[in-house]
Amino acid sequence: MKKLKKLYRRKRHSVSLIHAHLVFCTKYRRNVLSRRVFDLLRKSMRQTTAALGIEILALESDGDHVHLMIQYPPNLSLSEIVRRLKGASSRFIRKHKLPEVLRKLWGKAFWSPSYFVVSCGGAPLETIKAYVDNQQNPLRYRRSEPISCSKRKPPEPYPRTEVRGLRANL
Repeated sequence: MKKLKKLYRRKRHSVSLIHAHLVFCTKYRRNVLSRRVFDLLRKSMRQTTAALGIEILALESDGDHVHLMIQYPPNLSLSEIVRRLKGASSRFIRKHKLPEVLRKLWGKAFWSPSYFVVSCGGAPLETIKAYVDNQQNPLRYRRSEPISCSKRKPPEPYPRTEVRGLRANL
């Protein structure tokens, strides 16, 4: 299996790396995704994602559903991505009037109205939770502090304050 590189998207005011795994099912879960239909779907989805600034990392089919792994910019919602991908590919397939599709699907719809999406990539949830939980820990290591071999004295939990010229120890 090929290891994916982490290529961050750098914009003027943001840096992002957002991945999603999408699954689309055909209408009535009909087994219409032949090799010819899948090649047309791949072509349509590549055109649509290029127009939206999305990168397809993986695209496979299993007869009645399609799996996609994408990297997308933060200014697009997943529901908008799904709407555009399913709409454009459905119109593209219907325009070709393939007999294997016309025999098993009628009407204008090619896809089921539902979809599955899950975010993927990055660190495991336990690692992120531990990182967030450690943010308020006064004993945690900070990069701006010098590293010394001697024992560090923990910082005071609250700084000393002055109230109307009087020192108060809180």
